[in-house]
Amino acid sequence: MQNKLLITAVNAALKAGKAILEVYKNEKIEAKLKADLSPLTLADKNAHTEIIKILEPTNIPVLSEEGRNIPFDERKNWKYFWMIDPLDGTKEFIKKNGEFTVNIALICKKQPVLGVVYVPVSCQIYFALKGKGAYRGYINADALFTTVDKNYTRLPVYANRDKFIIAASHSHINDETKNYIQKLKNENVNVELILRGSSLKICMVAEGEADIYPRFGPTMEWDIAAGHVIAIEAGCSFTKVDEISPVIYNKENLLNPYFIVKAENRK
Repeated sequence: MQNKLLITAVNAALKAGKAILEVYKNEKIEAKLKADLSPLTLADKNAHTEIIKILEPTNIPVLSEEGRNIPFDERKNWKYFWMIDPLDGTKEFIKKNGEFTVNIALICKKQPVLGVVYVPVSCQIYFALKGKGAYRGYINADALFTTVDKNYTRLPVYANRDKFIIAASHSHINDETKNYIQKLKNENVNVELILRGSSLKICMVAEGEADIYPRFGPTMEWDIAAGHVIAIEAGCSFTKVDEISPVIYNKENLLNPYFIVKAENRK
């Protein structure tokens, strides 16, 4: 069953990616501000619509950044549900730097068990199933995903490098993040900081392109759920900043705690 759901989720991400690219190609991208002052574009809305069309037949509830606000009393007893961010990294989308993703996760009992992160501009895709590993590959938004084959590489792919790589956000580096990065620089030699948008930072750690991603700033559950299971299946830790406590989902307040994604025992 979960393999079928993975195929469904990947194809939903591809359809969303195609809808996003149609707007992305426009010379001017118009954005409105939502209640939390984050930007909303036509691409966000179109991607949401495409994903819902494909996920609806699974008869599994959907919680989406661009969907209706579902009260906690309604969703607290859900065993399974889809958690989606149709366009993660809207600020990067508006900047047209390509660093935005489609995120689709399946949550079971407060933990993600399936995750898909698709990068429409590069056609790169990351996906994972709990207990089955994490993978990356390339697939065009017009294609149809049918199976995990030799075109997809199991993560992590260990990079041959001497540097300690820290991934951080383009748009959300605050004093707490800077202080933590300085702490890492004091503890490690030959440190490099790489800035990325959206959930790409989580994927960098999962694939072996970065050693750690500290996030000391606000994120919502749909921002990280898909990347979370990809990181775990790639052998990473994904915890609150105490590096012990788990990050959980379907809370009454969908705001995430600060967290750290870290590659474990890699050389």
